[in-house]
Amino acid sequence: PATELAIEEAREMAGDEVDIGDELQLPLPMEEMGRIAAQTAKQILFQKVRDAVRANVYEQYVDKMGDLVSGFIKRFERGDIIVDLGTVESVLPRKEQSRGEQWSQGERVRVVISNVLKEAKGPQVEVSRTSPELLRRLFEMEVPEIYDETVVIKSAVREAGERAKIAVTSNERDVDPVGACVGMKGSRVQAIIRELRGEKIDIIEWSDEPSVFAANALSPAKVNQVRITDIEKRQMEVIVNEDQLSLAIGKRGQNVRLATKLVGWNIDIRSEEELKREVAEQMGQMMRSGGAVPLTAIEGVTAATATALAEHDIKDIDALAAASVDELSEYLDISLDEAEEISRSAQTIVAARDTAASETDEDSGEASSAAGGDEGQTTERVEQHAVSAEFDPTIDAGEVEPSEAMIAEGYDEAVRGGAPFAAEPDILAKESADPVALTEIDPISADELALQDAGRDLRPDTLTPSPDVTSTGAGALADGEVADKGEAAPELQVSSAPEPHYGTDVNDNQSVVEDGKQDASDNAK
Repeated sequence: PATELAIEEAREMAGDEVDIGDELQLPLPMEEMGRIAAQTAKQILFQKVRDAVRANVYEQYVDKMGDLVSGFIKRFERGDIIVDLGTVESVLPRKEQSRGEQWSQGERVRVVISNVLKEAKGPQVEVSRTSPELLRRLFEMEVPEIYDETVVIKSAVREAGERAKIAVTSNERDVDPVGACVGMKGSRVQAIIRELRGEKIDIIEWSDEPSVFAANALSPAKVNQVRITDIEKRQMEVIVNEDQLSLAIGKRGQNVRLATKLVGWNIDIRSEEELKREVAEQMGQMMRSGGAVPLTAIEGVTAATATALAEHDIKDIDALAAASVDELSEYLDISLDEAEEISRSAQTIVAARDTAASETDEDSGEASSAAGGDEGQTTERVEQHAVSAEFDPTIDAGEVEPSEAMIAEGYDEAVRGGAPFAAEPDILAKESADPVALTEIDPISADELALQDAGRDLRPDTLTPSPDVTSTGAGALADGEVADKGEAAPELQVSSAPEPHYGTDVNDNQSVVEDGKQDASDNAK
């Protein structure tokens, strides 16, 4: 209502020509406006002009998205490049710049329009040098057959600055799509490579058959076989020779990655040798388990081929592997190369079976050897332990200076507890001032060894002194028992130290204490 006038008022102001629905523009006298009102009017005017310009740019370039345009490098802003397209400034973001390209101010550049923003503070038009559309437009410029749609670009993928793949097909049977794009001596494609600063381009012939298209997309590698493993998930397996495997995968997987994007299928590349080994191992395992492997399981052997082989008494894998290439070529009426391939496959299966069988036998033999070796080592350790368990009773333990090994065995604890350490004989023989060599010591029995081990584990702080019992070191003599060779039992030489000496009776596994000099007969009583 504030912008509406009655028809009578409008006719009084503008005349009788005014009719209902017309618009009237009433002049506002500038003399009556203040400073603030004039400034506000100025800002509104400028804002309206900017909005009109942006709307015009948007309408002009929104329909040109994907088109190839030329411009000049105007300036650099925080890694982005401002490109002057003539009527408007565009921005080339850092993420849309190709790696390895260096530009200077004022240089001419070809870009493709990637996006047009309706509302933005900076440039509205974004351009790109990494988009696959740039590759399409450059081919349309250089190849007339593409421009007039005789040759059609089906798909294009890029890793900007490194490699690109483009799939083309022809609408006319007489026109070679790949040859048309390459040009005479590569003149057409070389012009595009120079524009992209040395980026490698693979031109692929498109096919509506996914397996054929995938084999072409992995160029320059040569593909032996393509097998579709899952149609719903769009997965396929490509088989190549061993020498073509690295070429098919490409540097850091680049070739297979671009081929996957170009075809739209997940591609798994395997070598022919790896596949044969896997199949041979599976068949060899089946043969080892008693299952019969049909001849038709071998690549190149059909049901008719198996029937022809059976007529010549070749009914299993072993017979097929034993047959010569000339015989197979004659029996099946095939070339020598085909016969050699069949024979090699059969021999691989048999070899895999035999190898697996030999590995199983070796594993069993190693397990048996390991068990016998452990038993022998255990016996040897027991004998060594038995030898080191006995000691010479003539050695006085109290006169021996402790060594590091003795301290590790508990000497320090024994001294602090008020009793000298009863060291083992091998240590005493090495550390004594007047060492006594241990010679002609017979191994003790397993029962005695167990008792000695049990007694030696006791520590002085756990022993209970018993003044009525003493130890001879070699074992206390029972009542009425006579020492070997008719000799009297030797007396134990003890230190002059007044402190009691703790030892171990290995026969009855009891702790004993030596207090003064007592002979073996007292011990027996």
